[in-house]
Amino acid sequence: MNSLAAIDRVFRAERARVLATTIRVTNGDFDLAEEAVQDAFAAAVQRWPVEGTPSEPRGWLTQVARFKAIDTIRRRIKLREIVAAETDQPELSEAELVAVPDDRLRLMFTCCHPALAREAQVALTLRTLGGLTTEEIARAFLTAPTTMAQRLVRAKTKIRDARIPYEIPESSQLAERLDAVMAVIYLVFNEGYAATAGDSWLRRDLCREAIRLGRVLVELSDAPEAKGLLALMLLHDSRRDARTDTLGDIVLLEDQDRSSWDRAQIDEALPLVPLALAGVGPYALQAAIAALHAQAVRASDTDWPQIAALFGELERRQPTPIVSLNRAVAVAMWLGPQAGLPIVEGLASELGDYHLWHAARADLLRRLGRTDDARAAYRAALERVGSEPERRFLERRLATFTSVTGP
Repeated sequence: MNSLAAIDRVFRAERARVLATTIRVTNGDFDLAEEAVQDAFAAAVQRWPVEGTPSEPRGWLTQVARFKAIDTIRRRIKLREIVAAETDQPELSEAELVAVPDDRLRLMFTCCHPALAREAQVALTLRTLGGLTTEEIARAFLTAPTTMAQRLVRAKTKIRDARIPYEIPESSQLAERLDAVMAVIYLVFNEGYAATAGDSWLRRDLCREAIRLGRVLVELSDAPEAKGLLALMLLHDSRRDARTDTLGDIVLLEDQDRSSWDRAQIDEALPLVPLALAGVGPYALQAAIAALHAQAVRASDTDWPQIAALFGELERRQPTPIVSLNRAVAVAMWLGPQAGLPIVEGLASELGDYHLWHAARADLLRRLGRTDDARAAYRAALERVGSEPERRFLERRLATFTSVTGP
């Protein structure tokens, strides 16, 4: 049992690195690399409980995945010269297998090549680097799993047929590819920060991976938005230990123990915010909002007028219903629920199938004392929620009404 638990931890921590390196070894064949990596982890399940966990698990898995890929090529093609060419590749040293800092970034830029549509870029990177299932990615895009599966297949085929290079672009090409890469990193972070489905609300491995890639982007680029993205993720992730209780249940921002926030991450992020605001982009504005939360000693100290103003500017530059919903919540915290509710209800046609829209509306109705309407809104949110921690939170809110007012 301990060995299997160790394999599960290694899978979560190292899968993206092993896959990225294997894709490089297989000259960009995504499907072959994914199959080889799955076979390598299956071999680990069989061998590690008997032989013990190797001293360098990632290196062991990468080497096994490489050999599995070569075996597959041998079976599929059966052309001696191709097999010989693959088999004659110099074996990667242990140091090379463990220290491949650019392989994941190389994979990300390949997935985000401008020849691919933006949604395909994001979806493919979430699948390969984030390790998300097709169903999880489909939920993130609010689309059907079958549609997402087809999109992933088309993206891989495009990379193969167009011979898209597996490399980090030259500095002259970096800017045009940066937006897609940042979108990917932030979606990976968001799935780790508030999982769309499953028993756990937090997937800290995804948050760590996104922050690591964000730091690499800052090293590669002077773009203010790269700094804004990194600051935003650091500030959000700094609250990770306070966002759930010992049972894994959600703790709202206003109720969190702020002494448990990660001050080292906050101290790393805050100097990045003014540098990011030089570009006044969406990530910079969101980082500025997160910084105001981080600097409030108590929830009652939060500068809601400034946060509402920043959301207003963000809405002007990035007019999406989600941004509008967040602005409405900030307005309600500043001026009261009667000011925020009309903004929320004005988004019904766009967000009527989004559980957090119903949850936000329910909370404002609750605060206004409209109990029956609030109860109905919480039930609507429960019909649409995907993650178990969020479901339990909504059920507790609904139970509060039921116990006080009856069914």
